[in-house]
Amino acid sequence: MPFAAGENIGAYRILEQLGQGGMATVYKAYHAALDRYVALKVLHPAFTEDPNFEARFQREARLVAKLDHPSIVPIYDYAEQENRPYLVMKFIEGETLKARLTRGPLSSKEINQVVNSVGAALAYAHKQGVLHRDIKPSNVLIAMDGQMYLADFGLARIAQAGESTLSSDSIMGTPQYISPEQARGDKNLDEGTDIYSFGVMLYELVVGQVPFSADTPFSIIHDHIYTPLPLPRSFNKDVPESVERVLLKALAKDRKDRYADIATMVKAFKDAWEIAGVPMQGTSLTLPAVKAVEEPEVEEPAKDAKTVLRKEPEKKKRSPWMYLAAGLLLIVCCAFGLFALRQGRLQSLVGAPTATVLAGNPTPQEPGPQEPNPTPSRELPPEVLEAQRRMEENPGDPMAHFDLALAYWDAGLQRQAYETLNEAANLAGSDTGFFIEAGHQLTAREAWIGAAAMYLRAIKLIQPGGEVPDDLRITFHEAVYKAALRPELETTYPLIDEIKKVDEPIGLVAQARHAYFTGREDEGRNLLDQVKRLKPGLEESILLEGEFAVKERRLEDAKVILLPLQAGLDTPEWIRIMAEDLLNRIP
Repeated sequence: MPFAAGENIGAYRILEQLGQGGMATVYKAYHAALDRYVALKVLHPAFTEDPNFEARFQREARLVAKLDHPSIVPIYDYAEQENRPYLVMKFIEGETLKARLTRGPLSSKEINQVVNSVGAALAYAHKQGVLHRDIKPSNVLIAMDGQMYLADFGLARIAQAGESTLSSDSIMGTPQYISPEQARGDKNLDEGTDIYSFGVMLYELVVGQVPFSADTPFSIIHDHIYTPLPLPRSFNKDVPESVERVLLKALAKDRKDRYADIATMVKAFKDAWEIAGVPMQGTSLTLPAVKAVEEPEVEEPAKDAKTVLRKEPEKKKRSPWMYLAAGLLLIVCCAFGLFALRQGRLQSLVGAPTATVLAGNPTPQEPGPQEPNPTPSRELPPEVLEAQRRMEENPGDPMAHFDLALAYWDAGLQRQAYETLNEAANLAGSDTGFFIEAGHQLTAREAWIGAAAMYLRAIKLIQPGGEVPDDLRITFHEAVYKAALRPELETTYPLIDEIKKVDEPIGLVAQARHAYFTGREDEGRNLLDQVKRLKPGLEESILLEGEFAVKERRLEDAKVILLPLQAGLDTPEWIRIMAEDLLNRIP
């Protein structure tokens, strides 16, 4: 159970709880013997279930406590209370870099300070054989006097002969900032992994956003491993070309292509900045405000501002158990992601649908078919067991995996269905026929998000040198249009983005439909206007305009809009049926 205010933990009296993450709870405490405040990071009891953990923790704590650098939060002590190991560190008042970014872009002087402070801290730690492994803005602390510290070396792994001091089966690090080799679970990590994560943070500072951000850890770690780095200047044209080159090298997928060490990277970044005519001291670079990224953190030992800081913006208090549960859930998610990646099976469906279903339902005007939620049972249906047996007998057959995905879907196990569908898609590779057939099967089940993703994969394979058949385009449009009313589309916006890359009008129609029927009517209308300017007369946009008119009770307008669709000889059948259904609702 948590320690309480007023309780003595060794020589330290607990004053208040500052934060809680997936691995640890952090308290402000008073050390009477030295008359100073400290921060206690108390690890959760679950770690002590590992019989080797205590020795590993002590060995790691000794090494990290030896780090003595003005830009590293010092570790004063480590001990154990009630079978709960804890670290004692310096207590710092101020805020995190993450909190600072929410107020707007950094000045040139502030960027210089981040580069110098974090760079110096990492260069020193690497010489001591210590990797940080979780560099991100919430681990950079800004004290009241402006001094910056790199925090949370306390749970970093130690680089010793390629061995990790923590379980090789766990991923440490936050998905938005994790290196490709770290995401794959490679054991022979070196300072190149910190160079990559530091590069992500610098990318965020000068571009205005992290390079990869999605709704699940699965998607993010996949992007770090496989997806080419989005060019900084494609997001923000104000980024100097010389700075862009430094970021591209720091964020190379292959470690050998990155900078040899942190010092070289820091020098290259500062030289590039000055070459571009943006001095590191003085004039601020005009950049967009960085969005506050809600990080689906994998193992987060209370690393935001409340870790060792006091003055944070006040937040609504929540139960500590909620944070613990969330942290543990995300550890499990990323552990699964690592396993899937190791097996070569975690390939994106190109904006693959997630199994997370948000609260809320489609509007009463268009309820839409309800895709089943995961409903685990103690015993799997015979159809699922038989499909599992066939898949195990044919592990390399994408159709065997797909049949199992359909069996899961039919049994109401949506999460398992999508995970298995990912595996099938990975095995299918460039088999266009597979993706078309998969789309048809999912369409028959009204699994619109999955169907749209499968048709999209087929179209991407066809488009480079061929023409998309009309029947495939029509079924693709139907799936995309109907997927727009699924509430879980909120968590699959990368799918809409990918759709817009191959067919912008229908992607905008889907985005408009989703926005309108989830309470953002003005946004929906504006998006529909974009479609009408981009492609006048698109039948899907006319149908959507008719839906808007019915919803707003503009019944005569609705008739004028929908009757031509109902009567049109060339109107796709699904559009004609929907138009007829809408007309039947009009008194």
